[in-house]
Amino acid sequence: PAAMRLGVNSSKGLIDLTIAPLNVGVLYVFAMAGQGIVGAAIAGWSSDNKFSLMGALRAASQMVSYEVAMGLTLIGAMMVYGTVRLDDMVRWQGEHTWGIFVQPLAFILFYTAATAENKRIPFDLPEAESELVAGYSTEYSGMRYVFFFFAEWANVFVMCGIASALFLGGWQLPFVEPLTQETSFALQVAGALVFQLKSWLLVFVVIWIRWTLPRVRV
Repeated sequence: PAAMRLGVNSSKGLIDLTIAPLNVGVLYVFAMAGQGIVGAAIAGWSSDNKFSLMGALRAASQMVSYEVAMGLTLIGAMMVYGTVRLDDMVRWQGEHTWGIFVQPLAFILFYTAATAENKRIPFDLPEAESELVAGYSTEYSGMRYVFFFFAEWANVFVMCGIASALFLGGWQLPFVEPLTQETSFALQVAGALVFQLKSWLLVFVVIWIRWTLPRVRV
C-alpha cells in the first residue's frame, strides 16, 4: 500500500495489523465509547435504589459533559494532522514531531477529560463512597460488579492508547527515523512495544493520581 500501516514485513508484502481500517478513524472510537453512558444510566435506574439512581444520573451527566470536552480538544489536532485516521496521525508525527509538542494544551485537556470520563478520582462523583455508597453499582456484587470494573479499566486502557497515538507519536520511536515499509522487522516490533509502553505509562499516571488523592470517608 502507498500509506504504510504498522505491520510485519514478509517476502509477500506487508501484513496489516488493523482489523477494520475505517475512514472515520477516531470518531468511531468515540461513538463506541459513548455507549457506556447508556449502561451506567440503566444500571442505576434498574436497581430500584435511590442512591443508585442518583449515581446513574450523575454518571450520565458527567460522562456526556467530559466526552464533549474530549471531542473539542481533538479539533486542533485533527486540523494539524489533516485526517481523522489514527494511523495517518501517527505517521504525521513520525515525519514531523509528536503531537504533544504541537498541541500541548490539547494533550492536557484530553488527558484530564479522559480521566474524568472514566470516573477516576478526583472526578468520581458518580460513585463517591462518602456520598452515594458506591453509585450506580451499589446493588451489584460478584461477577456483575466485575463486569463494571472490567469495563471501566478497559475504557482507561483504550483512552490512554488513543492519547498515545494522538499526542505521543504512537509506535514511532524517539530519536529514530520514522517507521516505513522498508523498516526492519526488529524495529517494527520495537515500535509496537514502545506504543504499549507509552500507553501503560499514561495508565500508571491515572493510578498514581488515585493513590495521591484518596477520597476521605466521613
